[in-house]
Amino acid sequence: MSATHPHSFASLVDRNPRISGTELVATLTPPPQFATASFDSYVPDENYASQAEARDLLRAFVSPRGGGAAAKGGFFGFGRKKAEPAPAAATKPGVYLDGGFGVGKTHLLAASWHAQQGRKYFGTFIEYTALVGALGYAGAVSVLQGAQLICIDEFELDDPGDTMLMTRLIGDLTKTGSKFIATSNTPPNALGEGRFAAADFMREIQAMSDRFTTIRIDGVDYRQRDLESAAVALTDEAYQFALADVAASGVRMTDDSFDELIAHLATVHPSSYIGLLEGVQTIGLRGVHELTDQSAALRFVAFIDRVYDAQIPIRATGIPLTEIFGGGMIDGGYRKKYQRCQSRLNALTSHELD
Repeated sequence: MSATHPHSFASLVDRNPRISGTELVATLTPPPQFATASFDSYVPDENYASQAEARDLLRAFVSPRGGGAAAKGGFFGFGRKKAEPAPAAATKPGVYLDGGFGVGKTHLLAASWHAQQGRKYFGTFIEYTALVGALGYAGAVSVLQGAQLICIDEFELDDPGDTMLMTRLIGDLTKTGSKFIATSNTPPNALGEGRFAAADFMREIQAMSDRFTTIRIDGVDYRQRDLESAAVALTDEAYQFALADVAASGVRMTDDSFDELIAHLATVHPSSYIGLLEGVQTIGLRGVHELTDQSAALRFVAFIDRVYDAQIPIRATGIPLTEIFGGGMIDGGYRKKYQRCQSRLNALTSHELD
């Protein structure tokens, strides 16, 4: 079979999605891969007791019996033989899941969302800040207030202003009775460490920390257990064969140059990246190379987060996608964010085609 192909493929750079505030609200649910996530389907690693403990603590927090954090002895009181007063932390309206990437934090967050009764929302940090941008602060509060539970995935800092905005939002919504669960690779009192040192910013971080009980989840990245260390990169010929095979199978694949996609991402708000992926079943990228511009790298990370949520395989030529973060980025303040992205890229390039 010839490596050339007569088929034309859709291009991501031809898409210019714009998602409204109303549409954003409708998307505030767990991603498809966690549509059925539950506490029972979470399989803790027996080598790390904190995983099972975190599952049990969250199950109590969203308990329909209304005890929440203080039920049956509070967060750190499960299993006690005698009733003891709940610790002060148990009265906090939020739970913060701190741990490395790939230890199941998002699964537990989605399981909590599914278990919680009543109105509830699930979104990434950037989706909530985008909601405020679309509806205004008062409009976002009006939409979210009264929710029983608000889940925030990947609470990581790109901008101190966004963090101050989110801590204000959390403060205002907890006053109306909403509970929060957030995940991140960094605990709340360490957010912004090595990036921003402004006094106002650090005050906001402390205010957020005061509202959350932090649960540390240890473990190894489950996505890497059966994968090689680098993302799969195809030769130009293998890529052409992949395009031909996809066309023959009827799978919807896009075909873009890496440079053009990176440039296009700068023209689309990250909250609308999900719109780039509508109907796409496989992504093709040609000419992957190292990135040295941090803004471009962070936009690509946000894009890959949406690709991973949708579980869309990637086929790429050039250097392995796990090696694109150059110029010392991987050792800087966004190290954990880039490492999480590398983990996801490794899995996506090894993913079997649907």
